[in-house]
Amino acid sequence: MSIIVTDKLTRSFGQMKAVDNLTLSVDEGEVFGLLGPNGAGKSTTIKMITTLLPPTSGCATVGGLDLAHNASKIRRLIGYVPQILSADGTLTGRENLVVFAKLYDIPKSERQKRIETSLEFMGLTDASNKLVKEYSGGMIRRLEIAQSMLHRPKILFLDEPTIGLDPVGRKAVWDHIQKLRSDYGMTIFVTTHYMEEADKLCSRVAIMHLGKLAVIGEPDHLKASLNIENATLEDVFTHYTGGALDKSEGYREASSTRQTARRLG
Repeated sequence: MSIIVTDKLTRSFGQMKAVDNLTLSVDEGEVFGLLGPNGAGKSTTIKMITTLLPPTSGCATVGGLDLAHNASKIRRLIGYVPQILSADGTLTGRENLVVFAKLYDIPKSERQKRIETSLEFMGLTDASNKLVKEYSGGMIRRLEIAQSMLHRPKILFLDEPTIGLDPVGRKAVWDHIQKLRSDYGMTIFVTTHYMEEADKLCSRVAIMHLGKLAVIGEPDHLKASLNIENATLEDVFTHYTGGALDKSEGYREASSTRQTARRLG
């Protein structure tokens, strides 16, 4: 059953179409990866589906709700972790969760239990009373995911969740993302620059190029379609975008979008 459906979804900025007639569907309970070079339209797509940016044309449904007429209801169904820092370094991890619990209008009688559950689930109980500025980048990212799951969303959107993290931090974040899916049945919609992550963890991926959908399918099927021995998902990416994956660009983007996290330690 599809929990996200877009039909010719388009977003223009002046004469430029950042997302051009995007039609795709995401199944309930899957980890779905949206891939593409910088500027392909990934973040714009997420912002439209999460109601943060209105489409220029086209339509979409999220959890069976029409995007154009049910924005407030859709927001109650989803969690969103953007690239930019969403945790306050001057507060403790626990205090950050209290703030988000209030923003989500979680009843006071339930807040403490949900906060404790989220801290334990993300492996942050022992660090919950430390200032976030003392956290590592991976811990900050896990806290941000904890914030986004307090209201128990059906769908979690993650925009480059491990960008700028070291391999240990990336693995820890992905272990917890996988646990969200297995323990809560949550649908995960993720963008990433890391092809090995997408290959290992996503049930299906879509590759965007210049605002358009280039291809969509299961990683193994996409690799097999190239008829190349030992093909990788990076080979698929290169084939459909016309160039090699620029890993250095990913790290430059990390320098920009996660610089606050690094300042916090």
